[in-house]
Amino acid sequence: MAVIFAGGMLLVVLQFIVKTYETIETIPYSQFEQLLSQEKLAEVSVGPDSIQGKLKDQLPSGKSAFVTARVDMALAEKLAAKGVTVTGVPGSGFLQSLLSWILPVVFFFIIWFWLGRSVSGRQGFGGLMAIGKSRAKVYVEKDIKVTFADVAGVDEAKFELQEVVSFLKDPKSYGRLGAHVPKGILLVGPPGTGKTLLARAVAGEAGVAFFSISGSEFVEMFVGVGAARVRDLFEQARKAAPCIIFVDELDALGRSRGPLSFSSHDETEQTLNQLLSELDGFDPSAGVILLAATNRPEILDPALLRAGRFDRQVLVDRPDKTGRIAILKVHVRKIRMGDGVDLDKVAGLTTGFTGADIANLVNEAAIAATRRGGDEVSFGDFVTAIERIVAGVEKKSRVLGKDERRRVAYHEMGHALVAASLPGVDPVQKVSIIPRGIGALGYTIQRPTEDRFLLTIEELKNRIAVLMGGRASERLIFDGAISTGAADDLQRATEVAIEMVTKYGMDEVVGQRTYAPKPRAFLAAQDAVVVAAEATGREIDLAVRNLIEEGDRRARDILERRRADLDAGVELLIANETVTAEQFTPLLAKGVERSQPVAA
Repeated sequence: MAVIFAGGMLLVVLQFIVKTYETIETIPYSQFEQLLSQEKLAEVSVGPDSIQGKLKDQLPSGKSAFVTARVDMALAEKLAAKGVTVTGVPGSGFLQSLLSWILPVVFFFIIWFWLGRSVSGRQGFGGLMAIGKSRAKVYVEKDIKVTFADVAGVDEAKFELQEVVSFLKDPKSYGRLGAHVPKGILLVGPPGTGKTLLARAVAGEAGVAFFSISGSEFVEMFVGVGAARVRDLFEQARKAAPCIIFVDELDALGRSRGPLSFSSHDETEQTLNQLLSELDGFDPSAGVILLAATNRPEILDPALLRAGRFDRQVLVDRPDKTGRIAILKVHVRKIRMGDGVDLDKVAGLTTGFTGADIANLVNEAAIAATRRGGDEVSFGDFVTAIERIVAGVEKKSRVLGKDERRRVAYHEMGHALVAASLPGVDPVQKVSIIPRGIGALGYTIQRPTEDRFLLTIEELKNRIAVLMGGRASERLIFDGAISTGAADDLQRATEVAIEMVTKYGMDEVVGQRTYAPKPRAFLAAQDAVVVAAEATGREIDLAVRNLIEEGDRRARDILERRRADLDAGVELLIANETVTAEQFTPLLAKGVERSQPVAA
């Protein structure tokens, strides 16, 4: 509107100037004196710099008004005596002076307004006029194509959220016994498990408006802006009820307020306080449901999680094998899959994968099939995709020397042979001496065949022995000359041993108590930090060392007993570069070591 008004005013001014100059003619001063001597002037206005007037008759141009510049009379007489025509240049009048100020102002105002609008679209300083407005993206029913049929592997979470859908569709029938839907529902789970997808599926099933916003969008550099956006968001939601408000990454907005937050003007704290007030103020019977998602529930403010605000917490965890099969079935609809692909086997190889990991796996398998020129995706493409995700990209251009190649082969075959000889260990899927990833010169892939939720002390000791099998093989073959290739193995073995001693209380000397800090939920585990007295810390160090040395000793015993199998496996590995489980079967079938009690 401002641009239209300014443009209209500018057009009026320009029209006035044009009409004025169409009726007035500028004449030389000598012509003015001639007209004066001929008594043709009707009226004259004498200014300090110019003379304006009207003629009794029209000029040859048809104009009756004129303007001329005043000149020095003495100079004019001398010039006229010589027959010189005298022409004066009129100075800028009031109108011209006024326009010289107005036009630049109008021009710069238009430029500023245009730049402000363009910057405000990118949420820069040009958006100051609407800085308190919510930037939530509103999705209506036609835009929400996701339903519960598109969300697999989280049946328990879908069952709990089905109540929300029922309430939004028919609140009267749902509340016939006096029950009301929870004000807030918090979706909690590791990254990639489908929390956002599940929230959109609720809106798609219910067919209601969906307000989606990230918690970080509430927090700005200007104090009070986040609180204003919270108010604006809930005001929009009340007008659009029934609807769903979805706040992703709630931890960015609802972080716990610590004792050192003394400032009453802290932007994040004010925004959180406003959210708490809105949760207390809105009526759940109005049809406004607040869904939020986080993978860090341990850092949320307790006031946010109390009853009456976020009444219900729904766990969206990593899927089990049945859930992974269901997720695979959802994603393989988009690809051309071969008839011989067994999704049960694929799901068995993806233990620990989230829904996002499985979606990426299917896409990587399709890419692998396309790269090899296949017409459909085979089971081998899925295996290749799993290896790419777990171990990294093969680097065939990295050529190892003959001695290094032989050492890497014995190292990897040591892992594989120890794993094949111990009970309760994940079976070996592939052994390779082709470098992968950033620093791996070879790799041994073990994938569980079933989901495990408990591990015994013997199984953990077996894992340490498998991790130490690579170095044990190098010591056996190369007369005790070890290399740096076991750095990652030692790190992982140490982590297992520390957890056994400090977290699970599996050492009789140290005792059955916890010395490790409480792990963070869902995110990567914290580094093992020993919280103990100095004497106890020494006992923990000795217990960890004993566990690793015991695993190394068991690995050496197995490899010494199966030296012929080790040499045969290495020859096969050097010849083929990669050995699969089918090629490894003759070695896997021999000498499985039974679990023996180990003295503490």
